[in-house]
Amino acid sequence: MQRRVISILVGGQILGGIGMGATLSLGSLLAAQLSGSNAWSGMAATMSTLGAALAAVPLARLAQARGRRISLSTGALVAGTGAVIAITSAAVGVFAMLLLGLMLLGAGSAVNLQSRFAATDLSRPDSRGRDLSIVVWSTTVGAVLGPNLFDPGEALGAVLGLPPLTGAFAFSVTAQLAAAAVYATGLRPDPLLTAMASRTPDPAAPRPQGGLLVLRGNARARYAVAVVALSHATMVALMSMTPVHLREHGASLTVVGLTISLHIAGMYAMSPVFGWMADRLGRLRTILLGQGMLVVALILAGVAADSRSGVTISLILLGLGWSASVVAGSALVAESAQLQDRPALQGVSDLGMNAAGASAGALAGPVLAAAGYSGLGFISLALVAVVVVWTVLQPRRPANAGRL
Repeated sequence: MQRRVISILVGGQILGGIGMGATLSLGSLLAAQLSGSNAWSGMAATMSTLGAALAAVPLARLAQARGRRISLSTGALVAGTGAVIAITSAAVGVFAMLLLGLMLLGAGSAVNLQSRFAATDLSRPDSRGRDLSIVVWSTTVGAVLGPNLFDPGEALGAVLGLPPLTGAFAFSVTAQLAAAAVYATGLRPDPLLTAMASRTPDPAAPRPQGGLLVLRGNARARYAVAVVALSHATMVALMSMTPVHLREHGASLTVVGLTISLHIAGMYAMSPVFGWMADRLGRLRTILLGQGMLVVALILAGVAADSRSGVTISLILLGLGWSASVVAGSALVAESAQLQDRPALQGVSDLGMNAAGASAGALAGPVLAAAGYSGLGFISLALVAVVVVWTVLQPRRPANAGRL
């Protein structure tokens, strides 16, 4: 059953990756166009990640009450609706409507994040990192393909009479509807409900807690949630401003799409390796490896901002560092609470991850305008420093299961 669940999640992730990757970079360009200022371009990433943050806890509660099948399919439908609204906003020229559409589209990111936890519902402790990373890896196919649909999307948009920079959103609508169908029909029986039903009832067991209550009394959970959130914020801050930076330096949409594709490949393609490392070498060592790659990426962005090849290499390392940190950190989140509390903790983790990303995206635009791309890279090093120090201070032998 676990193998079948992983297969269904992989299929949904591929489709969801196409839907998100096709619109991720165009959102910042469309925001700059409709608002009339590059300073507002960061709001695209902000609203998308804010939407993912707002959807995280409701989708987690829905999963706990109705199972992963209902939760994941509902989130995909909301994301598809957001893509339709984004297209409409460009047609009528209303910037606020674009922000609403991008916020709803962010529910697709929340679905992708919840899918990695769904992969651990039935997994063994010694394979939790691997199972989680396989689902993360599967996003590579759609996420790398998505940004390369810019030009085909514009051609399709011209045929359909859509406004400029919105053709790829049509691909997103189709992909999200297909993902919803895959989850709704394939996750039977539901993995989370099956895991809960298989537990032996214990009258003395504590009642399920909310995610915030788990964080309050669990130091390991606080650390794991913080690693995921801060690593994501570091990635979003630099990545969200890269399309604007490249366009200002004369890069074509094709070059922008290729750069983002390579970055997303770094985020997902090596995740099984980092999942294996997290299971075999330890969660903390893998997190430190990820933070080291983030440091190199940010320094390279600072010193080679005027070089397209330098920016591309920086974005690849940024994706790799994100992958190692988030895979290992997510494995820690998944094992830092009892089964009945895991969906709530996972929802809070996704909320924190996307809230941190939204904040980073909102601040990245003004920082880019004031300090340039180089300044943005150097300033982002502060986030990495927090994670490194916190990791070094972690005890090596906690009570929870899992190799650290």
